[in-house]
Order: sequence, then structure tokens, then C-alpha cells
Amino acid sequence: MKLPAIILSLALLPSSVLAAQETSCQSDKYHQYVDASLSWYQSLVDIAVQKDPNLKEVGDWFLEGRKHHFELNREAVDWYLENDKDKLALSQPIESWLKLTQQDVKALSQENNELGRIAKLSFDDRQSKPHPKNYELRSAFADLLTHPGDIDQPLNAYNEKMTAIAAIECQ
Repeated sequence: MKLPAIILSLALLPSSVLAAQETSCQSDKYHQYVDASLSWYQSLVDIAVQKDPNLKEVGDWFLEGRKHHFELNREAVDWYLENDKDKLALSQPIESWLKLTQQDVKALSQENNELGRIAKLSFDDRQSKPHPKNYELRSAFADLLTHPGDIDQPLNAYNEKMTAIAAIECQ
């Protein structure tokens, strides 16, 4: 009686190990996307502040909001990978894997766990008033994006990283 149970356990082991490896790969891939995105935003703010030091405070405020947003997404993707993969669009480009609505973020923010804590930061950002210099920062970004020579190096680095991330196949 014990032998068939052991054989069945061993037969199922490879599929569970493969599923865990796939989940780990998907998580790592998404983490790389988050890191690349945060690095891109950091570079954009650094260049804007270099051109106009008066944007330092609003740039820091903007980056904090981006960090909250992307850290929420990182945590949510990891949670869904482990608990409910159907909530993720894993066949889509990585930028589209996770779609959280305002209602989703609000609901998550009320959870009493790490995901809830991070969701609360992001939800609070979405509910807060924009920084008084937000428009100035957005205008500086628009100016930078219309003069791609100013952002060539970080943009190329981001595009190269995103191409490398897209090439990762998790199976």
C-alpha cells in the first residue's frame, strides 16, 4: 500500500518542481521589469533636476510615488503567481501582466499583510493632492522626451534591458 503512494509522490514531484521553477522565473522576470522601470524614472528625474535644480523636491516626490506604484505591482504579481495565476495576463508583454484598478488597490490596501501595507502607500498616493510643482516636472519631462539626445543613454539602457527581459522564456 505504501509503495504505490511513494511511486505516485515521485511521479508528481517533477511537475511540482517545474511549476515552482516557472513561478520563480516569472517572478524574477517581473522584478527585473520593475527594477528597469524604476531606474528609467530615476534617470529621467536626475536629468530634469540637473537642468532645473528647482525641481529636486517635486522630483523626489514623484519618484516616491513611482516606487510605491511599482513595489505594489511587484508584490501583487508575486502574490498572484503563488495564489491565483488566472489574475495575471502572462501571455501578454510584461507591462500588461497585471491590471489593478483603483478599486483593486483600495481593496488590497485594507488587507492586514505586506501586500496591504504596500497597497495602502500606493492608494494614499493616488488620493493625495499633486505636488504644487507637479506640472513643472511633467513639462520638464515632456521637454526631455521631445529632445531625445538629452536622454539617449538612459533610454537606450532601458530599451536594452526591456528587450533582454522580453527574451526571457519561463517554462
